Amino acid sequence: MPAFAANLSMLFAEHDFLDRFDAAADAGFSAVEFLFPYDHPPEAIAERLRRNRLTLALFNLPPGDLTAGERGLAALPNRFDEFRSGVVRALDYAEAAGARRLHMMAGIASPADDKASVSFVRALDYATSELASKGLDLLIEPINARNMPGYFLDDFGRAERTIANHGAHNLKLQFDIYHRQIMHGDVTVAFRRLLPIIGHVQIASVPSRNEPDGEELNYPFLFAELDRLGYAGFVGCEYTPRGTTRDGLDWFKSFARR
Repeated sequence: MPAFAANLSMLFAEHDFLDRFDAAADAGFSAVEFLFPYDHPPEAIAERLRRNRLTLALFNLPPGDLTAGERGLAALPNRFDEFRSGVVRALDYAEAAGARRLHMMAGIASPADDKASVSFVRALDYATSELASKGLDLLIEPINARNMPGYFLDDFGRAERTIANHGAHNLKLQFDIYHRQIMHGDVTVAFRRLLPIIGHVQIASVPSRNEPDGEELNYPFLFAELDRLGYAGFVGCEYTPRGTTRDGLDWFKSFARR
């Protein structure tokens, strides 16, 4: 049975952020993920996880200035010092909260820009080395241009080549089924082929990015396929509920922690 992680940046938004941990546990989740925890002390995150017997599946490295439109620093030339400080900060949170995987956002930059490509590889070199010293995996995620125009890593093939060429044992693919369907389709065959490098999976309906209970994708089939293939990682529920989160969890009832 897939191990589902509630994405607390999107689910249970009717609660304050720290109270979302309680709400997720009460709804039957055994794990959570989120985008950015940095508005709260690492000790506060860790306490909510312990209180609710939750595992932290994943969170992101600091993204830069979100309000200015930044979506990661890795591919931004001349921002390496800030990127490096962000890795150090994220590792403090990972240690306190017991996270084993961190996602490195690439940033808004053209993949045809040689300086951006050099910056991205430099960031990968640094982050994979620092995380490996702590026994952690670094994840990269292709993101579709409809949701994030101009994102550097906007293609699954490029992500696959990056992982193969880099060669770090702890560099993994974050396989977001929603983004995959929008960019390339062929979700099941791609998952079967890429399974050896996949470190995390995320889900949402397509095209609306709501609960995984309809529209283009047959999620019951995909969940069964994850089990059949022996996928042992987490499945992050990174979707926008149509109403309150609890009202939209019928799809999850058979998976909930008892």
